[in-house]
Amino acid sequence: MSSQLSYGELATLMKRCAGLTVDPDMMRTRPDSTFEEYGLDSLGLLAIVGELENRYGTPIEPGAESCKTPGDFLDVINTSLTGA
Repeated sequence: MSSQLSYGELATLMKRCAGLTVDPDMMRTRPDSTFEEYGLDSLGLLAIVGELENRYGTPIEPGAESCKTPGDFLDVINTSLTGA
């Protein structure tokens, strides 16, 4: 299992945790688009953070659930996973 979260994996988590179908290529080409544009709210993002903590067995850096864009979220998550 990779220690870096990708846009594809984020799209899968958005589907699993919040029921949203998102094109990972769209997020990759527009990393500064907001989660709001994709229909993901704070509870959905919190569910994704919880899923990642369970998957990797480590706490994710505080504030990840407050990220506004996929690019920022992946930066925080991947930094947290690399430092773990």
